[in-house]
Amino acid sequence: MPEAVLSERLSGSGAGRAIDDRLAVTGPAVELRAGPRRGTAVVTAMDSPGAVHAELDVVFPVLHGPFGEDGVVQGLLESLGVPYVGCGILASAVGMDKVAMKRALRAEGVPITPHVSFDAETYRAAEDPEKLVVGLRRPLFVKPARMGSSIGISRVAAGDDLAAAVEEALRHDNLVVVEQGVTGRELECGVLGGTRPEASAVGEVRVTGGWFDYRQKYLGDSDPMVVPAPLPDDVSGRIRELSVRAFAAIGGWGLARVDFLYDEAAGELYVNELNTMPGFTAHSMYPKVWAAAGVGYREILDRLVALAFARCADRPRPAAEGEPR
Repeated sequence: MPEAVLSERLSGSGAGRAIDDRLAVTGPAVELRAGPRRGTAVVTAMDSPGAVHAELDVVFPVLHGPFGEDGVVQGLLESLGVPYVGCGILASAVGMDKVAMKRALRAEGVPITPHVSFDAETYRAAEDPEKLVVGLRRPLFVKPARMGSSIGISRVAAGDDLAAAVEEALRHDNLVVVEQGVTGRELECGVLGGTRPEASAVGEVRVTGGWFDYRQKYLGDSDPMVVPAPLPDDVSGRIRELSVRAFAAIGGWGLARVDFLYDEAAGELYVNELNTMPGFTAHSMYPKVWAAAGVGYREILDRLVALAFARCADRPRPAAEGEPR
């Protein structure tokens, strides 16, 4: 994409539907294999391993959802010994699994919303699904535990059918999270770094219909992001502090976007979730909040690649064949 077009899109003035930025899947099937030099990988034709299309020094796994940001691809890259951008296997898996993520955040004293979780077997055995959410006030948000992009999520208000919402979540995962809704603002903050990560400016998502669903994220024609968010300095500072703490709680590396719910009337902040590979579409918050902090798109990429190499260099590697062990 030409730099002028990219700058226009990131500024918001050229943002159309985010989904329009998707890439078409074309061409022959390929495989990722260990490269001829240690620390590299090669892309080869699946039906002809000797046909090398490219040799890679570093991988930027800009992938969403299961098998992309949940530690699976990260495990493949670790096994190949090639540097890659973003969180490692564990942090990626924890960030994708809302149950594990909430446990990690709670263990480190990071505020989260009241919630319950249960698997499909527990739900099927329950006489009344309402008994599984005793103590939670409506509205409720019912979510698949290990999905992204708001897929399978339902808002359940007073009088709504909880069972239908759970069934929808179970279409996507056998583990369900039910969260107590917060009436407030949706805020987001970027984290960038390794052992000493930094937090960006804070952005706000202005939503319609009560929450930021899949349609608004990817199919809307307007840009819902406000950067920087109009907040008192102490609230912005608290969000940045909690973002770094949440990132550390899951063992993050490289980057993440931390999403908050802000109950302005009560003055309470809650970490809703971490996204360990945030979007880079025309509507994406991550590059925008860093631009507001004085870090441009090119610098973000340079720093992420440098962090990928730094982590790889610090990792112990098994001895190659013929080397002393």
